[in-house]
Amino acid sequence: MNLEKNKQNAISFYRTAYEGNPTKAIKDYAGKEYIQHNPDVADGLQGFIDYFERMQKEYPDKSIEFVRCIAEGNLVALHTHQTWPGNDQYVTMDFFRFDQNGKICEHWDAIQQIPKESANPNTMY
Repeated sequence: MNLEKNKQNAISFYRTAYEGNPTKAIKDYAGKEYIQHNPDVADGLQGFIDYFERMQKEYPDKSIEFVRCIAEGNLVALHTHQTWPGNDQYVTMDFFRFDQNGKICEHWDAIQQIPKESANPNTMY
């Protein structure tokens, strides 16, 4: 496994889909199957495309910043800061599994909204 290439591909995959072109993201970076663990997104390649196409139509002004990227074995973890309309901000942690051909084939995530106030002075990212 090429860890640096996998890291770059995970970021490009997510950025391409998030910014409105999930079909290109799947074509360029996904394998023949795509196992989805997010309960809000249908399983499979088409489920991924449908979700991100809907998000682009409903929230075209959203933005994403990639804060951290960690790779080990066939997994890549992304830590992101997302800003949505109304200045709603979220921290996400996404995990991608790569197949033997270096293509993304499985996804897990956790999403948490950034609160207006915190009990400590530290950011969530």
